[in-house]
Amino acid sequence: MTTIPKAPLILGLAGVLPFAWGALTLLVPGAQDWGIAVLGPRFVGPYVQLFYGAVILAFMSGVLWGFATRAPEGRAATGYALSVLPALWAFFMTGGGEQAAGLSLIAGFSGLLVLDALFARWGLAPPWWLALRVLLTGLVILCLAVGVLS
Repeated sequence: MTTIPKAPLILGLAGVLPFAWGALTLLVPGAQDWGIAVLGPRFVGPYVQLFYGAVILAFMSGVLWGFATRAPEGRAATGYALSVLPALWAFFMTGGGEQAAGLSLIAGFSGLLVLDALFARWGLAPPWWLALRVLLTGLVILCLAVGVLS
């Protein structure tokens, strides 16, 4: 296993904070009250998780697109086509209420991890990429599960 460089690890973990904050505000009423008073209702509970989750899936599509640019010509078209799936998933599947959208994001991040593994297998991602993505995906899914089960 390759060591994850500090900068991607720290920034990746920082990227989990909105998901964790959303989960915290669902579990701790005082945190939710403070968040609503200071940040506004869009930045607590499932609302922050769902909006931010859709943004991150779209962002990760861009990351995969960048990996696809490194693919040999025969595989590049497949890489580009696969890279847009997380953004399309977020766009089409995050409606239908808080629980349905949360479950869709869990499925979207799970599917993204499969794509991460595929791009890593193709040698398009850095050697430490999959270790980072497994860690971050696990944390994100755990936080989203709090939203779905609350």
